Amino acid sequence: METSKLFLFSSSLLLVLLATRPCPSLSERCNPKDKKVLLQIKKALDNPYILASWNPNTDCCGWYCVECDLTTHRINSLTIFSGQLSGQIPDAVGDLPFLETLIFRKLSNLTGQIPPAIAKLKHLKMVRLSWTNLSGPVPAFFSELKNLTYLDLSFNNLSGPIPGSLSLLPNLGALHLDRNHLTGPIPDSFGKFAGSTQLEGDLSIFFNANKSTQIVDFSRNLFQFDLSRVEFPKSLTSLDLSHNKIAGSLPEMMTSLDLQFLNVSYNRLCGKIPVGGKLQSFDYDSYFHNRCLCGAPLQSCK
Repeated sequence: METSKLFLFSSSLLLVLLATRPCPSLSERCNPKDKKVLLQIKKALDNPYILASWNPNTDCCGWYCVECDLTTHRINSLTIFSGQLSGQIPDAVGDLPFLETLIFRKLSNLTGQIPPAIAKLKHLKMVRLSWTNLSGPVPAFFSELKNLTYLDLSFNNLSGPIPGSLSLLPNLGALHLDRNHLTGPIPDSFGKFAGSTQLEGDLSIFFNANKSTQIVDFSRNLFQFDLSRVEFPKSLTSLDLSHNKIAGSLPEMMTSLDLQFLNVSYNRLCGKIPVGGKLQSFDYDSYFHNRCLCGAPLQSCK
């Protein structure tokens, strides 16, 4: 009798232990290689509080700032937004081979240059490295990321020219380079224009009627070029070229664009604003502070 009771007790205890034991396939979805890389990133950033959930004893698919693919369980998104974080973007970021989204944003103590290791991330579709203190040039290696559809490097301390190779990105739909210190020599692919210590030339390399670009923001830089020589893509819906040194006039073909946003203020534009399309739907602020631009919604041309 005592033996039967002992057997029943032991069996019950075993069932309880089995029931409470976590199932590896359910509790640990995260790929161990990805977890190792994420912990390296955390260490390189000096273990910031924003990454407190990155505990090696838990499933990294449930960690704050990361997302896993539901099928492969590989890390496909790293989004570190705001928070007290300092240092440089770790090279280990390049060891997350399935990453599609990479965001470091509103991190005023993030410094250094954009690491070349990012070039290894061939699946990247969105990159937002903005509102930081990143410095150095706009890397040419971004042109190797053929799946890139959105690139935001705004509100940084980047300097030098825009690499002409960015025009090779076949799927790029949005490019934000505003609020930097971009300047420098003319890329060869811009064509031959008068020399200058500032960037000059036709930005058709980034626009072009056959491209699918929808959003372009080059505002608050030091660009100099003749706007009248630019051919815009028909897909363009948002254009911000404000606070530069752009000359020339607004091309007539802009009347055929379905623009939802336009700002060319604080430049050196002249001539009459073409009549038609959406150009008269924008207010005074979209055009003012130019050299001699005129016509509605500005004052009439003399």
